[in-house]
Amino acid sequence: MAELHIGVGRQRGALPWPRPRRIATLSVHTSPLHQPGTGDAGGMNVYILEVARRLAEADVEVEIFTRATSGDLPPVVEIVPGVHVRHVMAGPLEGLTKEELPGQLCAFTAGVLRAEASRPPGHYDLIHSHYWLSGQVGWLAKDRWGVPLVHSAHTLAKVKNAQLAAGDRPEPKARVIGEEQVVAEADRLVANTRVEAGDLIERYDADPTRVAVVEPGVDLDRFCPPPGDRDAATNAARAQLGLPTTGYLVAFVGRIQPLKAPDVLIRAIAALRQRDPVLAREVSVVICGGPSGSGLDRPTALIELAASLGVADRVHFLPPRTGTELPLLYQAADLVAVPSYNESFGLVALEAQACGTPVVAAAVGGLVTAVRDQVSGVLVRGHDPVDWARTLARLLPDRARRAELSIGAAQHARNFSWHRTADALLAVYGEAIVAHRARLTSELAAFR
Repeated sequence: MAELHIGVGRQRGALPWPRPRRIATLSVHTSPLHQPGTGDAGGMNVYILEVARRLAEADVEVEIFTRATSGDLPPVVEIVPGVHVRHVMAGPLEGLTKEELPGQLCAFTAGVLRAEASRPPGHYDLIHSHYWLSGQVGWLAKDRWGVPLVHSAHTLAKVKNAQLAAGDRPEPKARVIGEEQVVAEADRLVANTRVEAGDLIERYDADPTRVAVVEPGVDLDRFCPPPGDRDAATNAARAQLGLPTTGYLVAFVGRIQPLKAPDVLIRAIAALRQRDPVLAREVSVVICGGPSGSGLDRPTALIELAASLGVADRVHFLPPRTGTELPLLYQAADLVAVPSYNESFGLVALEAQACGTPVVAAAVGGLVTAVRDQVSGVLVRGHDPVDWARTLARLLPDRARRAELSIGAAQHARNFSWHRTADALLAVYGEAIVAHRARLTSELAAFR
């Protein structure tokens, strides 16, 4: 693979990269105001919001454009000083799926361009688009405004289709084409990991000189090991959440859809009952999240699966959690499971480890970066429930080993922060601005 920029903010911070004053962040299909863990809201929402906050702290204004989905919200919402969310009217407020949004991109683009037209010329210095739908809008806006476009894919259709979960729907050809167009037009492509960078280069023919690897972060103030005695904190967290205070607890946190594979965890508990019925009686599973994507077709599928496998008494379902309750859930668990078929990074894994909770994750995509195998957690090859049951059977009774992994998890997570992410992005923005100015200068010289 060609040479890539890795953590450019840290490596090149001394260089005088120009810093944008104002950034237009595009997030068509989901708003940072939405609750992660249900619908289309997830790690990308957290990423956009946390990065915007840190950029504002660095005196860079961020305006986030997203599609209006409720008449109850004002046209513009200030999250913190320097960060505003602008709701763009594009299609009906409710009842529009992500798959139907391409038909509203023209209306959304018009709303974005009109917002900029009401400002003095040159109001935005740069566009950062998130997900391919936003990239399509950014592609048009960058030419109209004469500014560079930085794009984060977050997920890629070709990768998802190559690692499709059983029962999941493949991504349509229109998305593949749309992603290819955005990759060709963006001034810089931000990848979460080297794996994603490789996918952009090898599957989408991205120019390696335009691909930068910037790892996401975690709020280390919010997600941290509990103070004092760990066992006491775990029991208190379980009691507060209404979860069993005895036995072992394995948690899944995320959207309920085949891609995230929460069924693998439930099947693993059933396999564990066959393997070690005594241990299985001490293990409870908590599934925290809401239906999303193709999971909306059968929102009760996991409940039915647990009942059919005879483990309904060991599985607890919780709605998505916010505020202090999400760190509580991580602290309540002995292990957090991330069995996804694909993850561009896996913020849940990072959040759990920051709380000192080891993670058992599928060895796919960005999870091989988010989880340090045998140090902060364990990576499982494949999605065979028998393999997952074997891993749980080995880790849960081994208190000393879990304590080692807990220490390793917290130490590993400290390598990541949103400030570090924002610093690296600022360097990518600076590179994009310099390259854009150089291209304009060259074009003007050729014209003369």
